[in-house]
Amino acid sequence: MKLVQGRHAIQREPLLSPFGFKGAYLTELWQSVAGLRDEQGRFGLGVGVQSVLWSDAELFVRFGEAEGNALMANMTKHAIGLSEGLSCDSPFQLLNALYPPVLAYGKEQADHDAMRSTFALNALVAVDQAAWSLFMQEEGHTFDDWLKQHYGAILNERQEQLANVPLIPYGMTEEGIDDMLREGYGLLKVKIGADPAGDGDRERMLEWDMTRLKSIHELASRYETPYTHSGKIAYYLDANGRYENKEQLERFIAYADRIGALDGIVLFEEPFPEQVETDLSDLPVRFAADESVHEEADARARIDMGYGAFALKPVAKTMSMSLNIAKLAQEAGAACFCADLTANPMLTDWNKNLACRLPLLPELKVGILESNGHQNYRNWETMKGYHPRAGAPWLDNKRGVFRLDESFYAASGGALESSPHYESLLMEGR
Repeated sequence: MKLVQGRHAIQREPLLSPFGFKGAYLTELWQSVAGLRDEQGRFGLGVGVQSVLWSDAELFVRFGEAEGNALMANMTKHAIGLSEGLSCDSPFQLLNALYPPVLAYGKEQADHDAMRSTFALNALVAVDQAAWSLFMQEEGHTFDDWLKQHYGAILNERQEQLANVPLIPYGMTEEGIDDMLREGYGLLKVKIGADPAGDGDRERMLEWDMTRLKSIHELASRYETPYTHSGKIAYYLDANGRYENKEQLERFIAYADRIGALDGIVLFEEPFPEQVETDLSDLPVRFAADESVHEEADARARIDMGYGAFALKPVAKTMSMSLNIAKLAQEAGAACFCADLTANPMLTDWNKNLACRLPLLPELKVGILESNGHQNYRNWETMKGYHPRAGAPWLDNKRGVFRLDESFYAASGGALESSPHYESLLMEGR
């Protein structure tokens, strides 16, 4: 497959309200659109979502939201320029060719040698998705067919249901959480690690986190769910690397145990900053790695530290890198699940294509997929209309669950098809 032409466009999507995590807030998310054409005239489309705050919080603070987004968009444009004239046998090969120079370019443009690798991977998501679209056209396969052929027993599940894991950000009220529980959600992703006074005080953070968990647990204890073996609501906590040390983490876990919430915590994601390498194997929680894992070597290191799960993010680190990590993790006996980046509807279905292939977490009766775009985008209903399979039954969750039928698998969820709306943006050169 030789790539002969690439195009790029940006669409800025406002959020309903400021979206808080990592001690900061987002107000909009830029949608990065990539188009690739091969020498046979085939066209592949990818639509990424940029999250500067998630990718590199230090850069977000340094540049601010708009300038940080412009930096990432320029990295995507640079990747597309580099791809023109390249020949590759697979999306994996293309990613391997683009990833190092795009990261180097970003570091140079930002004058920041410490740029996190996830920043470059986030910039490459749309390019990688476009490459997969071309590759599937060339091979004449669905993504489902390709996985069966190349991964066999590693990714051979075919989930019919995926529990939609909604996000509870810092600012969500108890009323909002209660509404969510009434809608039927059985697994809640809770952002912890807040900076309530804006002064970086980690003791205040810990107190806030404890109070927040108690409030949510008291609400959730009033409900039952058919999606867990216990019948109780499950919790997925995400600290985004805000805890400083193991002692602080142990205090939080002890508090969760005292209030009866510990058994409900099925995942605890990224307690520490990436550079903190602490053995967690003696703690009674399944810890998950996300931002700290860029490549397979990072995954191996986290397994050695006692991490028992990985948040796979085709929507943030590319499908190609996510498949590599999924293979390694499952061979090591670690659990995997697909997490979100407040993805648009088309990218959410790209995420589903991997989520539906993963084994169940032991506590759950259904697969899981974090998806919070419907909670956060101001124009979510309009964005659904940009999806190549707009109106398909698998797009929306019902009672907190996405239902995937044969039409989803046959179409790869529509995620590798072209969207007239996004293609028009490319043609306009926006």
